Amino acid sequence: MIKFPTLAILRYRAKKSAHLCFLCLFFTPFMAGALDPALDAPDIGSRAAVVLDALTGTVLYAKNGDEEIPPASLTKLMTIHLVLREAAARGISLEEVRELPRESWAVNQPPRSSLMFIGPGQRASIRDLLLGLAVPSGNDAAVAAALLFFPSVEEFIREMNREALLLGLTKTRFTEPSGISEYNITTAREFALFCREYLRMHPETLAELHSVREFAYPKPTNVGESFRDRPNTIIQRNHNALLDRVEGVDGLKTGYIDEAGYHIALTAERRGTRFIAVILGAPAAYGGDRIRNTDGESLLTWAFTHYKTLRPPSPVIPPARVWKGKENSLELYPAEVLECTALVDQGEGLHWEIELQDPVIAPIAAGAPLGELILYDKTGELRRIPLAAASEIEQGGFFKRLWDTIRLFFRGLFA
Repeated sequence: MIKFPTLAILRYRAKKSAHLCFLCLFFTPFMAGALDPALDAPDIGSRAAVVLDALTGTVLYAKNGDEEIPPASLTKLMTIHLVLREAAARGISLEEVRELPRESWAVNQPPRSSLMFIGPGQRASIRDLLLGLAVPSGNDAAVAAALLFFPSVEEFIREMNREALLLGLTKTRFTEPSGISEYNITTAREFALFCREYLRMHPETLAELHSVREFAYPKPTNVGESFRDRPNTIIQRNHNALLDRVEGVDGLKTGYIDEAGYHIALTAERRGTRFIAVILGAPAAYGGDRIRNTDGESLLTWAFTHYKTLRPPSPVIPPARVWKGKENSLELYPAEVLECTALVDQGEGLHWEIELQDPVIAPIAAGAPLGELILYDKTGELRRIPLAAASEIEQGGFFKRLWDTIRLFFRGLFA
């Protein structure tokens, strides 16, 4: 289940009717003395966009982040995810070769489809189909992929929507697996969060699929024996032009339909920080793809200029002293991840301090909050993380409770 981080609004400003929200995990004292990211935030031409930290999920930028827009070929990321999920669950190698059904042939796809160019009598590995989805964005590859593990495209679509709900994508829904339909719907915020989960579950796809520059198909191994000396191989380039233009970009997917315009789901990593940017709705007109690419480059440049992911050292957390319980001590654990998103000039001299509830009196439920971990750098406090009980502690017997009551009395008296 995708969980939305709790965020504090850094600044809100309107510019030409576009509402830009800059969000961060941190309180106002955390920002003191830092550069203000809002001062040079890009004024993008696309209809909607969200930028987030891939590790922490912190949303750094949003423009119309909750507006419902057809995702176009970004849909294929969900198709790829389900194929990878099913192959892993069934113990099937991506090198396994399958016959390609008639429904997937290029001639049976809607007009103006982007294609892998599947034809009659061809065979392809599962990896071939995944590359056909990721690089040339083949609508034929989407149909073939849907039928790899499901009896019909309709059943695959039902699974796409079930998976979206399981991931907490309440506004995202699909009517077909390629993205050509205007009735597929998502939002920039939900799709960015889906991309975060996708990368968490399938990190290998960046190198194996999304940063691959060219795709050649069909090869001699894909066609019948009588055609192997002339397979009519077509070489297509990855539609993501930013792979070779912006430092650190290694994915993910572009998309376009007339009804929604040009989209891109981007991710890039620099110096241990990875950001995800989803841009939806660059104008569906000549030059719209250039606007989309410029917006993506501007947003990633802005994010890396102002933010980074902090990975603090692991704290030493002593057990809590428990009174009036069957046991006298209790292990504690951080209830949130230690990593956080910070401004680029923060994070020197990182250290933790611990504040515990005192006294800790049984009964105590597992997971009950009993204190806080406080992260500091040289400028002061950065964030607080709840400390929770690692196990349940039941109340002790009558004499144990009586004895601890007396001890607590004198402890307080001499404190």
